[in-house]
Amino acid sequence: MDNKTIARTFKLCGQLMELHNENPFRSKAIASASFKVDKLPFQAAEASLEKLSEQPGIGKSTAEKIKQIVTTGTFPELDELLAKTPEGILEMLKIKGLGPKKIQIIWTDLAIETVGELYYACNENRLIEAKGFGLKTQEDIKKAIEFSMANQGWFLYAKVIASADNVLTHLRKALPNNQVEFTGEFRRKCEVLAKVELIIDTDIASIRKAVTTLQNEVAIEEDTDQLSFKDENTCPFVIYSSSSSSFAHDWLIRTGSEDHLALLKALSTAIPTGDTEADIYKNMGLDYILPELREGLDEVSLAQRQQLPQLIEFGDLKGTLHNHSTYSDGVHSLKEMALYCKDNLGLSYFGICDHSKTAVYANGLTIDRLEQQWAEIDKLNTELAPFRIFKGIESDILSDGSLDYSDDILAKFDFVVASVHSNLKMDEEKATARLIKAIENPYTTILGHPTGRLLLARAGYPLDFKKVIDACAANQVVIEINANPLRLDLDWRWHRYALEKGVILSINPDAHRTEGLLDMHYGIHVARKGGLTKEKCFNAFTLEEISTYLANRKAKI
Repeated sequence: MDNKTIARTFKLCGQLMELHNENPFRSKAIASASFKVDKLPFQAAEASLEKLSEQPGIGKSTAEKIKQIVTTGTFPELDELLAKTPEGILEMLKIKGLGPKKIQIIWTDLAIETVGELYYACNENRLIEAKGFGLKTQEDIKKAIEFSMANQGWFLYAKVIASADNVLTHLRKALPNNQVEFTGEFRRKCEVLAKVELIIDTDIASIRKAVTTLQNEVAIEEDTDQLSFKDENTCPFVIYSSSSSSFAHDWLIRTGSEDHLALLKALSTAIPTGDTEADIYKNMGLDYILPELREGLDEVSLAQRQQLPQLIEFGDLKGTLHNHSTYSDGVHSLKEMALYCKDNLGLSYFGICDHSKTAVYANGLTIDRLEQQWAEIDKLNTELAPFRIFKGIESDILSDGSLDYSDDILAKFDFVVASVHSNLKMDEEKATARLIKAIENPYTTILGHPTGRLLLARAGYPLDFKKVIDACAANQVVIEINANPLRLDLDWRWHRYALEKGVILSINPDAHRTEGLLDMHYGIHVARKGGLTKEKCFNAFTLEEISTYLANRKAKI
């Protein structure tokens, strides 16, 4: 159990205490415990009671609750609150924009106890009559419910990897003489998926026997050529039966998206067989198409012309940009983050981009604290040479498109990541104009997480993507592929257009702790889906190349 899971448990308790009008001082203390646990520089589940009790803001009582959560997933006080809270009210707490106070009004004043009833009430304009609500709030709640409803049954790729790998390992051990492989959306590294699919060259009876020995399996359903079950997190798994003679053909068919298969069938009424997938593509006059690319875009025409890109790999990355430290809202210090990159990842450089002064919620940097950070960077660069730390900032894009430092301060950074963090509800025209103004700022080096989306949680603000990408091309601004698995923004479906326009992309982890730097793996997955090569990836530049690039860019201002 990781710190975020423990922190979410405390957060839920704090919300329920507020919902049920418990002592406000105690509810704030529980909420504070959630924040403290999330920011611990070590895994709470592995720490002793004594070590936890010694942490600032934790104490013995909270430490004991942490141990109870690790052991049972809950603690008595939370259980009591859950027992008197309807399930539908708990679901409302997951809706963006709905806090305990508003839910209390919905529950007690409007007698609404389910999300379905709440959605109906929005359609009937019932919420606008309640205290503290208005038409805009009602519409925002309605949109949030619609977004949540649309995403039911979807899972983040990053959240199912561990379970998927466990199933694969188990099945390969149970069926050592058979081919056991991932297929479908999971094999294509889709950022969100409805199920994890595998294919095995054996009969259903043998697959069933292997699956029944899996732990935490909920139910097994089968038909003539497939078997399905759910893991402990309710993620569906589907296993297809194949034969040794048709395995490559079946694997290819099960892997490709419907659009990809349609492109193949346009070349031949029947997809031929072969000993391997490469043989099948060759028999169709095509170069081998990697699974990540099989989405029905231009991959087949590129394969016909032998022009498929040499996709980027994690080992191509030479550094990492857009990271946070304890100077703003990070968990680990600047030195700890840099050393992890140098010693654990073997990288040549590290870009620090703590939050700017407008982001007061994230301990954004004042001028005095910027100067303090710069002095530490100079010292560390001497100690860690030839490894280098670049002085960056994640500068907030204000509502009018300006950045939140003056030009004389912006000029002192090696690079600037410009990002939107507030006022996310502009219409497409205003949101696009806002970004373009920031892109046209000569000090903007990288456009950070362009849409502000949170996968399966927030749709992101509407943009005219072509105008934004064209502006980046015209102003030589790099576009971020935010590798946080909750963002993966810019969406891979726009990577090709950006690359065609000559825009450089950067796989940025937006790491707030050392482990977050590993999120670049997820960035690599979606970058490959978008057709990115190492030559067009900013942080695949060598230290010398990126230093020259940044110096030349500053010289032109």
